[in-house]
This record gives sequence, C-alpha cells and structure tokens, in this order.
Amino acid sequence: MKVTAAQLAQILDGSLDGDPNATVYRPARIEEAGEGDFAFLDNVKYESYAYTTKASILLVHRAFKPSQPVRCTLIRVDDVRSSLALLLQKFDGANNGSNGTAIAGEAAIHKLAKIGLGTSVGAYVVIEEGAVIGNNCVIYPQVYIGRNARIGDNCRIYPGVKIHFDCIIGNNCSLHANAVIGADGFGFAQQEDKSWKKIPQVGNVVLEDYVEVGACTCIDRAALGSTIIRQGAKLDNLIHIAHNVEVGKNAALAAQVGVAGSTHLGDNVQVGGQVGFSGHISIADGTRIQAQSGLASSVSEPNTALFGSPAIGYKDFIRAHIVFKQLPDLQRKLVQLEKKLKEIEEQNSAT
Repeated sequence: MKVTAAQLAQILDGSLDGDPNATVYRPARIEEAGEGDFAFLDNVKYESYAYTTKASILLVHRAFKPSQPVRCTLIRVDDVRSSLALLLQKFDGANNGSNGTAIAGEAAIHKLAKIGLGTSVGAYVVIEEGAVIGNNCVIYPQVYIGRNARIGDNCRIYPGVKIHFDCIIGNNCSLHANAVIGADGFGFAQQEDKSWKKIPQVGNVVLEDYVEVGACTCIDRAALGSTIIRQGAKLDNLIHIAHNVEVGKNAALAAQVGVAGSTHLGDNVQVGGQVGFSGHISIADGTRIQAQSGLASSVSEPNTALFGSPAIGYKDFIRAHIVFKQLPDLQRKLVQLEKKLKEIEEQNSAT
C-alpha cells in the first residue's frame, strides 16, 4: 500500500509538519523503521528514537514539542493509538484481502448452503447443509463450517478455523487461524465402576457482533443453551472457554486463559495471560486480573483489581509479596531477638 503524508493527514484529520509528498509503503517500529516506513510515538520512553529514526513519517500527539531536530515528516493527531489502529486496518486490508468475490473451485459447498453477496470462499473450504454466510465475508482456505451454522456480514474467517453445527457468528467478527468454535464441552458422568459416561453437548456457541477470537482458541458448545461471547469481546490466542460460559461485552482476555464451565465474566473485564477460573462463579463488571492469577470464587465488587492464586486484592498481594521476599531477613532478626530475650531472662533469673 502506497500513501503520502498529505493523504495520511487527511485520513486521520491530523496536521502536517514537513513534506506533504513524503511517501510510505508499510508500518514499522520507531526504533527499526527505514525509508518508506511510517512509525508512531506515544510513549515518552521512546522519544529519543524520534530524533534518530529513519522513518519517512512519524505519528505524534498534537502537543509533542521536539527538543532536537526531527528529520522525518510529522503528522500530529489527537490520539496516536487510535490513529495507528485506523491505519493498520487499512494496511491489513491491503495485505490480507481476498481475491474479489471468487469461490474457489476446490471448495465443497452444500447445495442448501447460502453464501452472501461479495463473499469470497477459499480453496478446500467445506460448508455444510443449511449453513448461512452473510455479505462481504472472507472465508480463507481450509475452513470448515458445519450444518446450520450462521455467519453474519463483514466477517473474516482465517485458515483452518472450524465452526461446528448450529453455532452463530455475528457481524464484523474475526476468527484467526485454527480457532475451534463449538467443539463438545467437557461433560461426563462418573459411573459406579469409576468409568465415565459422556453427556451429549446439544447446545451451541453464540458470538455477538465485533468479537475477535485468536489463533488456536477453543470455545466449547453448551451442554444445553448457549456458550456466549458478548459484543466487542476480544480473545487472544490459545484460550479455552468451556461450555455454558458467558464472556461480557468488551471483555479482553490475554493468551492461555482458561475459563471453566458455567462461569460468567462481566462486561469490560480485563484478564492477563494464564489466568484460570473455576467453574460456576461470577466475575463483576470491570474486574482486572493480573497474569497467572487463579479465581476460585466469585467477585461481586465491580472494577476490582486482583492478583495471586487464589487471587486477592492487587495492592494486598503486592504488600504480601514484599513481606514474602523479606522472610529470610525477618527470620534471622527473629532468631537474634529470641537469643537476646533468652539472655535477658537468664540475667533476671540470676538476680
């Protein structure tokens, strides 16, 4: 994708300092950028790179005041991160686009499936009976879409994704490579002889609009009813969402999170990597959970920050961790105090 500084400033409603004809072809990190790249500065820790970067264009906040000469063209915007997100979407569209509305000859599409206008279907895609795919979707090669599954408009389904029967994907969703939507939940009943009898999982998975699911993430179908990912939720790679879980609106879950069955995560919850949730608990709206924490009980107070396993208040955990690191010194001091106390007691008994 080729674009000039003047064009970028117009797209971003930004002001321009420098050459309006400066041309860029790709984004890059400020410390690594070269000629023909655009970079961004939104953290003062990286300001030194603004004076050494070889980028042709640099996005900065409107209030940025250089303390040294800057060689690249500056585009000043109100919100650097949001402006960057908009540009990266455009570059991603140019790099990740489909081949028009073509349906590959190698695709296997059931005659009773429905494909919307402007949707492209890649090679070796399988679409089963009764499946419905909306308008302007991109279905990449080797995707499987099961019987009666429904996909809304403007979705991107990346290579290797599996969407099982009866599952529902909303509008403007992205499912990254090898995500599995609607595999069986982990439901078994132990018998008298200690063997396990499978409990059929006859529900489905519902992803509302603007949900993004990372690569190799698995969202299990409900035993009954639906496993639900609410509007705007963002799930990273390698996450497991068990049966009958509900993830709230605009929640954000980092990689390797595991959520056990029938747990409810509220709206705007933020979860760090490798956090584990027990089943049948409820997490209040706005809860923030530090990476590698474990939640074994419900959280009822909204906007709580938690840390640890089992998780406790974030500040309490930090204070406790500081004490924990001092335990060897505290133990030595305690031994010394006990020794002095014993000496004092012996002196007192002698008198």
